[in-house]
Amino acid sequence: MYDAVIIGAGVIGCALAQRLSEYAGRFAVVERAPDVSEGASKANSGIVHAGYDAAAGSEKARLNVKGAGMMPGLCARLGVPYGNPGAMVLGFDESDRETLEGLSRNAVLNGVSGCRVIGREEILALEPHVNPAVVAALLVPSSGLVSPYELTCALADTACENGVEFLLDTEALGLSHDAGVWTVRTSRGPLSARAVVNCAGALAGVLHNQISTRPVNIVARRGQYYLLDHSVPLKFRRTLFQVPTRMGKGVLVSPTTHGNILLGPTAEDIPDALDTATTRGGLDDALKKARLTDPEADLRQVITTFSGIRAHEAGGDFIIGRVEGAPEGAFEAIGIESPGLSAAPAIGQELGDWVAWYLKLGRNLSYTAPRPLPKPFSGMSDAERREAYENDPEYGRIVCRCEQVTEAEVRRAIRRPVGARSLDGVKRRTRAGMGRCQGGFCSTRVMELLSEELGVGLEEVTKAGGQSRVLSAPLREAARDE
Repeated sequence: MYDAVIIGAGVIGCALAQRLSEYAGRFAVVERAPDVSEGASKANSGIVHAGYDAAAGSEKARLNVKGAGMMPGLCARLGVPYGNPGAMVLGFDESDRETLEGLSRNAVLNGVSGCRVIGREEILALEPHVNPAVVAALLVPSSGLVSPYELTCALADTACENGVEFLLDTEALGLSHDAGVWTVRTSRGPLSARAVVNCAGALAGVLHNQISTRPVNIVARRGQYYLLDHSVPLKFRRTLFQVPTRMGKGVLVSPTTHGNILLGPTAEDIPDALDTATTRGGLDDALKKARLTDPEADLRQVITTFSGIRAHEAGGDFIIGRVEGAPEGAFEAIGIESPGLSAAPAIGQELGDWVAWYLKLGRNLSYTAPRPLPKPFSGMSDAERREAYENDPEYGRIVCRCEQVTEAEVRRAIRRPVGARSLDGVKRRTRAGMGRCQGGFCSTRVMELLSEELGVGLEEVTKAGGQSRVLSAPLREAARDE
């Protein structure tokens, strides 16, 4: 019997798990994927939105502003990359000026300070490579950047170190309630709990509608991106948006915390919430719109493309708290699209406290505060690298040349509390395989390290869990079978 079962191990579920681990209780996180951060949390822009655009008075606005304010301190405690480069919302027509002025007034209503509308000369002085056809922009000094998957993994580690169980490769199939106890029917058998919390992202509507008297409609909204190599100096320091549309904030051109440039995302509503394919049409659309901001956007620097799914609720706002019309003990955080990443620290804190209050839980007196992740080898000075090598000679063996990732870092990623179990798991925790060659050089060595650390054969090592095995058999066996 658990005190609470959380469904979904994205940034919201893991932020909630971390907060609940500060209370004395037994908690579990159920995740259908083989790792945490496998949904929207691994495939988004990584923008910590200031909160200027969410409708005043909405949960999106309140939690965005609160969460963005919490983010720098949280990232410092976890040792997760965070930056504060600021942003601009660009207008390319005189008619856009009125929209930008409206966003500036909305920023004041939401409690976001420092936003102001600027003209073409100041825009080009701040960002000389912006399309000179720009007319006006909203300058947003407090906009930030975070590595979303590194944040999610670090939150999961802290929760796990404090007793939260992570049940990966375990799909929540249904919910039922009887005699004060919730049953979560999963692909690996039933779980019992005093409370359940639905944080299932794009699939959250299915579980909500099983137990609520107020149906919701979660729309899967796919966004496609280009990622550019960071070997070229950044042309832009800030995140550059365009005037938003009814489908969202639009296509952006933005640096990442690791010095790449992102172009995207598009916005298309699709029927399959798990369809993260990229399409020729979608990528062409992303590039066309990105070139309005940067007419010289160069696809020769593209190292990969990807897409992610936003969980858009038809009502347009976050739905957080007790599930309307459901038996006691059912909670949820659903419809969490942008600015969900920015709001995650606040959602995790508030919802965690709410669930703990309902369960009448005391504080976890043995709670261990997060231990910041070590500085990556790629970001160390020469003196720091020498010291790291002297403490652990495996820092002297480079596994990933593009991102300067060492064997020590790969092994540590696998040994973490919620550790890597696949090539992609290592990639998100260390960046091995995220560089220009996209794992062409380092994958074989990472596979060997996974095999050694997990105690499995090379044929059992996967790219992304499940049946995504990289090898089928030794060449000698394969040749004999032929």
